[in-house]
Amino acid sequence: MSAFESAVELLAGRTVAALTGAGVSTDSGIPDYRGEGAPVRTPMTFQQFLADTDYRKRYWAGSHLGWRRFSAAEPNRGHVALADLELAGVVDGVITQNVDGLHLRAGSRRVVDLHGSMDRVVCLTCGQYYARGGVAEQILAANPWIESPEAVELSPDGDVEVKDASGFVIPECTVCGGILKPDVVFFGEFVPKEKFAEATALLQSADALLIAGSSLVVNSGIRLLDQAVRRKIPIVIVNRGVTKGDSRASVKIEAGTSETLVSLLERLG
Repeated sequence: MSAFESAVELLAGRTVAALTGAGVSTDSGIPDYRGEGAPVRTPMTFQQFLADTDYRKRYWAGSHLGWRRFSAAEPNRGHVALADLELAGVVDGVITQNVDGLHLRAGSRRVVDLHGSMDRVVCLTCGQYYARGGVAEQILAANPWIESPEAVELSPDGDVEVKDASGFVIPECTVCGGILKPDVVFFGEFVPKEKFAEATALLQSADALLIAGSSLVVNSGIRLLDQAVRRKIPIVIVNRGVTKGDSRASVKIEAGTSETLVSLLERLG
């Protein structure tokens, strides 16, 4: 029996929690962090962002340049298949490590964005939230010289590497003048407790775990995998390349996420 057929047999008749990573969005034109051919990156840490204005200038300039392409990405067949599996009552909800918002745009209704979403901005001083589009307008008004070239090299979190941002004017909170930050978990930050509790609740209500497009290098994914292992529920991993959970999976499907999720929909939906 093939790995795919084994997965179908395991998931049939069960309520499934889905955990997704960057590999689910590669078919939407958003690159993977760790997939084959992915460039080595040294992302800015939260501590650097907080401590130094120059770091914030570089981050916001790069983030703004990447925003046009990042926000223009469309959900792919894999995103839509997961939304349809939820509609069919197979998938109970999606826990995602991605910050692109594509699951919601594809029609998924119960989505836990573990690492936040790039379409929201938060003030670290007063807690005010903003839509990213409004902040982008503020950036453009203060930096009319900035362009958004189509050929920028996009990263999985919507950022672009910028070497010189010394003349960049950083956006500020219009309520208190505080430091603004996209509502995403930076390297060096922890997933908010309430977010992880929400993900845990979704997983606890399911009786199978489907992991798609994640290498499970990030701690939040491993912690959820550990919960599923302790409960002894079926675990199906779909990913091109090795993941840190392969040895504990009930089934590992070495394939692309889009075509596999579409095939699962055809068999289980």
